[in-house]
Amino acid sequence: MKYVIFLGDGMSDRPMAELDGRTPLMVARTPNLDRMVREGIGGWSLNTPAGYYPGSDIANLGVLGYDVTQSYTGRSPLEAAAMGVVLGEQDVAFRCNLVTLAEDNRIMDDFSAGHISTEMAAELIRHINDQLGSEEFQFYPGVSYRHLLVWRNGRQKVSSVPPHDITGKEIFAHLPHGEDAEPIAALMRASWPLLADHPVNEARRQRGEKPATSIWLWGHGTKPLLQPFRERFGLSGGMISAVDLMRGIGTHIGFEVIHVPGATGWIDTDYEGKARACLDGLTRHDILFVHVESPDEAGHAGRLDYKIQAIEDYDQRLIGPVLQSLAERGDFRAVALPDHPTPVATRTHNSDPVPFAMFGTGIEADSNTAYDERLLQTGSRQFNPGTEMIRYFLGLS
Repeated sequence: MKYVIFLGDGMSDRPMAELDGRTPLMVARTPNLDRMVREGIGGWSLNTPAGYYPGSDIANLGVLGYDVTQSYTGRSPLEAAAMGVVLGEQDVAFRCNLVTLAEDNRIMDDFSAGHISTEMAAELIRHINDQLGSEEFQFYPGVSYRHLLVWRNGRQKVSSVPPHDITGKEIFAHLPHGEDAEPIAALMRASWPLLADHPVNEARRQRGEKPATSIWLWGHGTKPLLQPFRERFGLSGGMISAVDLMRGIGTHIGFEVIHVPGATGWIDTDYEGKARACLDGLTRHDILFVHVESPDEAGHAGRLDYKIQAIEDYDQRLIGPVLQSLAERGDFRAVALPDHPTPVATRTHNSDPVPFAMFGTGIEADSNTAYDERLLQTGSRQFNPGTEMIRYFLGLS
């Protein structure tokens, strides 16, 4: 038996007036997701435990069956693992976004600095490390706007917010705060003059692109301890994703991290490349986790058109080809779901349950016929907490 988890990050939403009370999932053309529901089952899963922020780290660990109330230490240490950065027992890792601030650095204009390219961002992060780095603070370049700061022998009494939660808002009430926060906030402020007139940003302005005018530090944590997936479920696995967070989760649970050169985490990601990599990975492993970031990014950007496009591409360019090939290979099961909603209207995550579609060998069809948020009311199976879903999917409960 082969297993595939299709994870459309932030794909679900809430009814929108501009869609006549429908959601992007209800409007998007999703023949393959609909087929999964029609020939299998549909329901919902609650992937974020009460009291936790509905971040992709927490929710995706829940999808994989990991109870974050027992094993979670923070988001950025997972990303550090994907980047090959080794954390000491007392080190604290922070996500380091490159962002665009407006109106004399008062307003969060763009949490992604216009989805800056990995190459341009790396040049800026190297410049920041040359000027602000030390034995205590070290900056590491990542993918696009997503980077890493490690505070060696650091301190953790810091409260911070994701920059995508404050788009269009004044930043000063949202700077890191708490007993140990001042060194982190000081680094952010120190980045402003260093980035203001950097040649990369000058070139971006001339092309009409948004400059990266600040670093934004958030999502800190220490080295995690996660039990390998094979020890828990007796299966080997692979992880396909454009983002370091998911690659880091894969690394920590013992999955092979499979890189797709054209995977960007944005609307232009290589869906066909991910499909090919998934099918190839299944020749080596029992289960593949295929993560698609673009619906979440579209939600954060407030781009309804991009979100609908991302959902349709996820369905038709990734899920469809993989399912067609799996049906020719033998026994398999597939499940498709978001980790959390990212509504276009709010541009941030929430803790609502998410719809799933599951079908394949040994799964008897229920009466549902379409994949969208209506499954929250009509779904034949509910997983609360969402950590229970993986056991049902694998035939263990």
